[in-house]
Amino acid sequence: MTEAYLGIDTGSISTKGVVIDEDRTIVARSYLWTEGNPMQAARRVIEDLGSQIDHGTVQVQAVGTTGSARRLVGAMTDAAVVKNEITTHAVGTTYLHPDVRTIFEIGGQDSKIICVEGGIAVDYAMNTLCAAGTGAFLSSQAHRLGLEVEQFGDIALASKRPANIAARCTVFAESDLVHKIQMGYSREDIVAGLCKAVASNYLNNVGKGKKVAAPVVFQGGVSKNAGVVRAFEDALGMEVLVDADGHLMGAFGAALLAADAAPTTATKPFDFDVAEFEFKTREIECGKCTNHCEVICVYRDGEIIDAWGNRCEKGAVKTAR
Repeated sequence: MTEAYLGIDTGSISTKGVVIDEDRTIVARSYLWTEGNPMQAARRVIEDLGSQIDHGTVQVQAVGTTGSARRLVGAMTDAAVVKNEITTHAVGTTYLHPDVRTIFEIGGQDSKIICVEGGIAVDYAMNTLCAAGTGAFLSSQAHRLGLEVEQFGDIALASKRPANIAARCTVFAESDLVHKIQMGYSREDIVAGLCKAVASNYLNNVGKGKKVAAPVVFQGGVSKNAGVVRAFEDALGMEVLVDADGHLMGAFGAALLAADAAPTTATKPFDFDVAEFEFKTREIECGKCTNHCEVICVYRDGEIIDAWGNRCEKGAVKTAR
């Protein structure tokens, strides 16, 4: 029986999952839209991963979760490891690229930069306040141009003179885009300009004050856009690496951490049966002190299995886990 480990990264736009084997090789992968329901998205990813492996020869020993809904999905799966995105992206990337110094990550609605020294994340920054320069931004502009965002990369690479488009704010970018269309700029130059604007916005905001040192690894769904990759390389004057599974790196890092934790945890093997349980969440306000914390409680088949949000011991909730 091959021992395997599962990692799930639940984000606001997409939910990713991988199963790795004893050699830390990905043997199953899944990428699905969250659609505003992280619990259901996690179930669908788990079902998809389960359909890709032979349960007679592969047994998942532990689960790791990350992303914005990591606590919720961790409770659902009885995860051995629940970690933030900075940690899991750094762990996954340094495993594949031990000498990496800088990690770029641009997702659907947020982006981050992680600075690494000696295989350890020493600094980071995130942009979660504005969607400008993210996957959602590019999708919106693609729709305005009557294109699929997947077409952007090839179109951008055909450009000789990218248009200058301001991307410091989504509203400004859309206004500038309309102006460039009215001025008669070619589609190739406008698309290349959008890609260039994404890279510029990222470096001037998320990467502001950070030392971008090579090797640089670019991850997240936007890393699949060859136009944005080229724009980063032109701006930095250095190669930017993109892995085939770069959009799954958070899930991969979570799976690696689960593999490390498995020998010291007493959890039973994961059997992909989460769809058989009824999970519900409930928010309660703790009035036991002046904090009035909003505590999130997760119930499975009517039994409370996890809770978080309390800032002191008075708000701790006794669970069945």
